[in-house]
Amino acid sequence: MIRSMTGFGSASATADGVDLSIELRSVNSRHLKLHFRLPPGTERWEDALREEIAAQVRRGHVDVTLRMGAPTGEVGGGAGPVYRLDEARAGAYIEALRDLQERWGLGGAVDIALLARCERLLVETSSDPVEAVSEEALRQVARGAVAQLVDMRVREGERLSEDLAGRVGALRAGLSEVEALAPQRLERESQRLRRSIRELAGDIEVEPDRLAREIAFIADKWDISEELVRTRAHLDAFGDLLDSPSDEPVGKRLSFLGQELLREVNTIGSKANDATIARIVVEMKNELESLREQNENVE
Repeated sequence: MIRSMTGFGSASATADGVDLSIELRSVNSRHLKLHFRLPPGTERWEDALREEIAAQVRRGHVDVTLRMGAPTGEVGGGAGPVYRLDEARAGAYIEALRDLQERWGLGGAVDIALLARCERLLVETSSDPVEAVSEEALRQVARGAVAQLVDMRVREGERLSEDLAGRVGALRAGLSEVEALAPQRLERESQRLRRSIRELAGDIEVEPDRLAREIAFIADKWDISEELVRTRAHLDAFGDLLDSPSDEPVGKRLSFLGQELLREVNTIGSKANDATIARIVVEMKNELESLREQNENVE
């Protein structure tokens, strides 16, 4: 079953003492395009979010919105502040102090008591949600949003598939009508040609072989058997793609088949030389235009 490229998904959770919320909105696009709206300081998570989305979504323009903050109901505290050690800064302090000892021959030890006097070694993570949240926690929330987005795109794809299948059925019916009418127009033209020759020739005898050659020339010029075969083959292929697994992107191939169908139907119309067939061709082209518009929504 095909998927639509239009959908919405969201997920939220409290992770590492921080409220996380991710929203995904997707619309049509020839390729996968991701547009991020991230809080300041979270730009480093863009690659992780991109990986989670691209694992399930192949085409479409997706707006990605991340929101984060303190858990609901907690204002500046809750269970109290949480601190983490800035290991890079602590290492730099230790290295600098030991270098100072060696250069000046100072005694004493570089211990915890000395380090405790150094500034900004402990960072209050509760006041810095960007630092508090782990990448894995973010990925889990992203997976929930992506799953909801995909589910909506699948449900929308089911409706698209029903509409496209109905249009394929209408095209098949039109093709069958054209196929039934095609021999009749040649027979009518043959009779018209014979009457015209008799009226123009009068008592002059016309060679039967020459008349047969003229009729054969017209038959070859008006022949649409190849177009009928190709059109039916394209419709069969279109139907097969509609039944493809939902995780297989087929939108581009459906669009290509739509272009090929329009080319064949146009050729049939140019060779029609019949008012009824011309009317059917116009109806088929209307169906193909609707088919093209719907194809633009398929992943």
